[in-house]
Amino acid sequence: MSKKNRTGVVYSTDPDFQYQSGDEPTAETLSPAQQSLKIWLVKLGGSKVVTTVRGFIGTDADLADLGKQLKAACGAGGSAKDDEILIQGDHRDKVLAWLTGKGYKAKKAGG
Repeated sequence: MSKKNRTGVVYSTDPDFQYQSGDEPTAETLSPAQQSLKIWLVKLGGSKVVTTVRGFIGTDADLADLGKQLKAACGAGGSAKDDEILIQGDHRDKVLAWLTGKGYKAKKAGG
């Protein structure tokens, strides 16, 4: 391990000291049949609405890939971060149809 990654540890007098990096193991992406996704409609300030897909279990790269496919299917912009996918506008029906067509377990939730 590089010394550059050792933040917060200056010196230890304990001869058995083992530095804990704090890195969490990355989550493995579950298959579409094992995913249980919920589709929410979130109202932002003013008249803006965002379709949100929550409950994805997997790596950030797979989340970004799924978000990219959903944005293309809806013809809208958005982002995929913090374990959820945001799509601009009310596209709950399109997202639900697309996800169930790809084998995901998905349902509408909330507003």
